Amino acid sequence: MQLKGKRVLITGGTRGIGRCIVQEMIDGGVTHLAIIARDKKSLKELSETYPEVKFMRISGDVANIDVLREAAARIEDKWGYLDILINNAGIVSAGPLEELPDEEIYDQVAVNQTAILLLTKYCVPLLKSSEEGAILNISSGLGLIGMPFYAVYGSTKAAVKQFSDSIRRELAPYNVSVTCSFPTATATDMMQKFDGMEMDSPEFVAKRSIEGLLNKELHVIFGGEQRIKDSEVNFMEPKKFDAKVAESYEDFKASSEGHKAL
Repeated sequence: MQLKGKRVLITGGTRGIGRCIVQEMIDGGVTHLAIIARDKKSLKELSETYPEVKFMRISGDVANIDVLREAAARIEDKWGYLDILINNAGIVSAGPLEELPDEEIYDQVAVNQTAILLLTKYCVPLLKSSEEGAILNISSGLGLIGMPFYAVYGSTKAAVKQFSDSIRRELAPYNVSVTCSFPTATATDMMQKFDGMEMDSPEFVAKRSIEGLLNKELHVIFGGEQRIKDSEVNFMEPKKFDAKVAESYEDFKASSEGHKAL
C-alpha cells in the first residue's frame, strides 16, 4: 500500500501525534485530507501552511455525534469514498477512580472509545468503496497492560485494541485492513506533566504507525522487547505482574497526580 493519491480522514490532527501523522501523509503524497479537530485556528493555520493540499476542515469535538456524522456525509458528498481512516483523538484524566469527576470519566469513554466506534461505523461504507481501504487506530501501551490510577483511560484504550481486532475480521472480505498502534510515553502536550522523562518523539510514533498501516501490520507496539515481555507476563501470569506493580505502587500514584489532558 502507498499513500500517494489516497483520501484520508484523521481525528485530532492539529497537534501531537496526529499533527505528525498529517505531516507523514503529506510527505507521502496525500493531497486530499479531512481533519476533525476542536481548534479552528490550528485547522486554518494547517491549511495555510500547505496550500497544495485540499483540506476538508471539520471543526468540532469527536464526542459530538453530529460532528462525526457531518464528517462522513461531507466525505461522501465531496469524495464519494475514503481510503484511510485514522482514529487518533484521545484524552486522559488519571488518578484514583473514586476521586475522578464523573464528567471526566464520561468524557474519556466518549472520546477514546465511543467516537471511534461511531466514526468507523459511519465510514465503513466509504472504506468499502475504496480499492484498498485501511484503518489506523491509536490505542496506548496502557491498553495492553492495566496500570493503577489509569483504570478509565486504560480500559478505553484496551477497548480500542479489541475493537480493532474485531472490525479487522469483520471487514476482511472487503479488502479493508486494520492496524492498531500502542504508543508508550510520547512527548506531546498530553505528557507535559512528565517533562524531563525519557519519551518517544511524536514524529517517531507517527512514522512507525504509518509504516505499520502501509505494511498492513495488525499491531504496532512501542516500548521495545520489554513491553512485549511485560504484556506476555501480564496475560499469562497476572499475579506475577501484580506483585511487580505493587513494589512501585506509591511511585505510580505520585506520577499520576495531576495528569490530565482534556
